[in-house]
Amino acid sequence: MTPAPVSDGAARGAIIPIGGAEEKIGDTTVLRRFVALAGGEKARIAIIPTASQLDDTGERYEALFRELGAGRARALEIDSRDDGERAALLEKMEKATGVFLTGGNQLRLATILGGTQVAQAIRRRNAAGMPVAGTSAGAAFLSQHMIAGGDEGGIPTAGGVTLAPGLGLTNRVIIDQHFRQRGRLGRLLSALSYNPFGIGLGLDEDTAAVIGPDNLLEVVGSGAVTIIDPSELEHSSMADAERSDPVCMIGLRLHVLTSGATFDLERRKAAPGPATLARD
Repeated sequence: MTPAPVSDGAARGAIIPIGGAEEKIGDTTVLRRFVALAGGEKARIAIIPTASQLDDTGERYEALFRELGAGRARALEIDSRDDGERAALLEKMEKATGVFLTGGNQLRLATILGGTQVAQAIRRRNAAGMPVAGTSAGAAFLSQHMIAGGDEGGIPTAGGVTLAPGLGLTNRVIIDQHFRQRGRLGRLLSALSYNPFGIGLGLDEDTAAVIGPDNLLEVVGSGAVTIIDPSELEHSSMADAERSDPVCMIGLRLHVLTSGATFDLERRKAAPGPATLARD
């Protein structure tokens, strides 16, 4: 699945994966950034709590986004594939200025939302300029290749990750969340060893990677984004490894970026943020 095409003269909307556990009281920098991109006081945010199995997830984000200054925020209850085809929900999606996918289980997003008319509408509206954010499971679902599960730890292993199709807003990255908090370096490396075309994004909690229409990624939040660039990978033993064997990978590039730092996904070039430069 490739991203929806962008019309002549248009610019794709921001894609905002968040590493989960984003701050909801106090320093709400990550969520405030999304609200601003969605239009601030004029925002009409569509919240999709499908990944969560908690009854009040949608309501909690409705109240939170209103507290942060969004004009409107409404949860779209999509609990079955039939819901994803409902005309009333499609109409609300067409009027939204931003979409937010909550955390939970990313396989619920893939199996319930994937391929529905609502999913296609999100792809089309993002290609037309609407920002789309996802936290935790919602973040994993944003890209073409989604990490559905895997082993914790710092070493890539054969069979150490399970991949599934995601929403497909971008095919440039593979996203993992709660990254340093849950020790997920190994499973992100395992995913990249299968196909070194993509760039790995390991998102810490309360940290977002704001990917603009020019494919420039900016880090926002209190943690870091670990970027793994396999474009110069010289060797991977994945094809010859037995299940659970450690995998040898040679030639990877790794960056750890904090708030304000950027990464050009096309040129594969990292740059520090202004605060870091000021201290040098």
